Amino acid sequence: MLHDLTITTAVICVVVALLAGFVDAVAGGGGLIQLPVMLMVFPHQSIAMVSGTNKSVSIVGTSGAAVTYAKRMPLNRRLIVPMAVAAFIGSAIGASLITRVDRSSFEPILLAVLLVVSVFTILRPDFGSLTRHTQRGPIAASMLGLVIGFYDGIMGPGTGMFLVLGLIAVIGCDFLSSSAMAKFVNVATNLAALAIFIPSHNVMWAVTLLMAPANLLGGLIGARTAINRGSVFVRAIFIAVQIAMVIRLVISVS
Repeated sequence: MLHDLTITTAVICVVVALLAGFVDAVAGGGGLIQLPVMLMVFPHQSIAMVSGTNKSVSIVGTSGAAVTYAKRMPLNRRLIVPMAVAAFIGSAIGASLITRVDRSSFEPILLAVLLVVSVFTILRPDFGSLTRHTQRGPIAASMLGLVIGFYDGIMGPGTGMFLVLGLIAVIGCDFLSSSAMAKFVNVATNLAALAIFIPSHNVMWAVTLLMAPANLLGGLIGARTAINRGSVFVRAIFIAVQIAMVIRLVISVS
């Protein structure tokens, strides 16, 4: 099964896992980096197998980042809990459908959404810079979690970024708080997806053991960097991830 894993590809996987963990902890979107490389490194594996392995690696770094945020800044559990539960349900549904859906049909729609979001974020420098005084509550957070959770289960790349965006635009949080809360929701979506992938034997555990420590290290460094640098830094990384994702989608669609 792992005949594609050589010393060179192993080094690539570790470096990518470290970078993905850092980016995901800061602004979300680590899957944009990690999943495409894994698909390239393991061309003979099914999408379900690569996706399951990607989730098993990502959950380690995301959990480490979530714990770091929880220790070093206040979090709104009134929003996090219902959002995480709804995201868990949505992700489980999405993961159960992954083998029945052609992902390429999503890419043109995703590209259009990202282009609009990128332009809006760049043209609105105040977007996500401050927490709004009137935030929406658990119901809105739950609906947001359900929709993005479903996307994470059925596709995946950019989920953390969409969570950050949703928490800013829909709930009214700033970039730093959104990034912190998104990690807990992302842990829930990864758990739900793994509840589908593991029983169906769609995880390469040797690859997980290789990449997970690097992803964890990247997540810890990323979370601490985000907390120390604040929302301005998180916003800059967020925009960079958006642009990178747009470029990747343009290349894949064309």
